[in-house]
Amino acid sequence: MKDKLRVLYEDNHIIVVLKPCNILSQSDNTEDIDMLSIVKKYVKEKYKKPGNVYIGLVHRLDRPTSGIMVFARTSKAASRLSKQIQNHQMNKSYLAVIPNLKEKEGTLIDYLKREDNGNTIVTDKENGKYAELNYKLIKEKDNLSLIKIDLITGRHHQIRVQFSSRGFPLYGDQRYGEENKKQLALFCYKLEFIHPVKKELMSYTIYPDYGIFNEFKECFNEE
Repeated sequence: MKDKLRVLYEDNHIIVVLKPCNILSQSDNTEDIDMLSIVKKYVKEKYKKPGNVYIGLVHRLDRPTSGIMVFARTSKAASRLSKQIQNHQMNKSYLAVIPNLKEKEGTLIDYLKREDNGNTIVTDKENGKYAELNYKLIKEKDNLSLIKIDLITGRHHQIRVQFSSRGFPLYGDQRYGEENKKQLALFCYKLEFIHPVKKELMSYTIYPDYGIFNEFKECFNEE
């Protein structure tokens, strides 16, 4: 998966792809492989482009999180997509598995602060940024809950921190939950935005087929 990009849509302005688990959205000091570099390489090789290739990163997914991402192929598209995010016009929906979750649906509102060590914490209005999400139970199995999450704001580690701070860390969350070797069960399965040039609604949906999500695959088409 690291060397074969799964492309859901592409044109001269944008490219929509599936980010696998455990790959960075963009490079960091680890110098590990990242999606931005993978997409650049794909475009450069497919279209035989000389020199440097422009690809704009407009949003991110955490390294252990998989799911749908859109990249811009021009600076104009990048600017317009970024503005949609600022205006809450880009809709991102996630699937997550959480053990022992009590409430079947709800809205979580917090103020979050990113610390120097890379973790995010819940704080107060004066020190943090507003964070909001809505969630709803899809299926319960044993002590596990598959939920759908609609992200209202896009803060660093937001979903993971908001649930963990209430005593319900996501399945496999090694940073905000138990230290184990399980894969984090968080997947961006639906992405909607307005095409930056054509002005059409672009909507993409894909379901996870790995890890603990396989325990719930019979209900994905019903969701």
